Amino acid sequence: MDFSHYTFFKVERSGKVLTIILNNPEKLNAFSEAGHRELSRIFVDAAEDEDSELIVVTGAGRAFTAGGDLEYMQKLRDNPSLMHRTVREAKRIVFSLLDCDKPIICKVNGDAIGLGTTLALFCDVVFAVETAKFGDPHNNVGLIAGDGGGVMWPQMIGYARAKHYLFTGDILRAKEAQAMGLIHAAVSAEKLDEEVNAYVERLLKMPIQSLRWTKATVNIGLKQLAHSMMDAGMAYEAIAGQTEDHQEAINAFREKRKPKYSHK
Repeated sequence: MDFSHYTFFKVERSGKVLTIILNNPEKLNAFSEAGHRELSRIFVDAAEDEDSELIVVTGAGRAFTAGGDLEYMQKLRDNPSLMHRTVREAKRIVFSLLDCDKPIICKVNGDAIGLGTTLALFCDVVFAVETAKFGDPHNNVGLIAGDGGGVMWPQMIGYARAKHYLFTGDILRAKEAQAMGLIHAAVSAEKLDEEVNAYVERLLKMPIQSLRWTKATVNIGLKQLAHSMMDAGMAYEAIAGQTEDHQEAINAFREKRKPKYSHK
């Protein structure tokens, strides 16, 4: 499979391991319009790549990803047809991750916010540097966690805690995320590559087909849940994107001030 046409992502190979790198470090790997579109396609291509058996996902620079780019949020608000396409892309992102039968190991090298946390949670096993932050602040900008966060958070940590973190956007450090079952392991920056590489090598020594079929079986329930929720979640997010409060959130970020919400 040729990945050279991707611009937001850099793809590297090492034996049977395909490493997908979010590669916009100057903007903390925040997703632009092009980045979001590529994210909706890259795991389809990775699943069909005949030269790899396992996928590692990580970020370039000091962040995994800061989530959505501010200007992209404004474009979505100003252009409903773009939002309609983004809704389709968001569903493809979720289902391409769940449908990919290759094990996907997420190596969170820095903060994973918003879509960053969602991307990590839809991977199979998450290792994170212990200084990394996780959070889904959609509500803090007048949106909802319609892009998959509402699907995965309750499955990982239960409904009571998930509602709190999705309501408030409160941030979790990696050690806290590990303690409550949101991620597999939080390790030091010095150990992150070593731990992930050792885990990858362990899986590659196992019968890969049984790993694939185990993942496919476990993901049946998650796919059923995602199919039942994604249309509603993204529809609500599209509606929320047209509210005055969402525009106020964008303006406040630009002006580096606290937003003043009108509840409209």
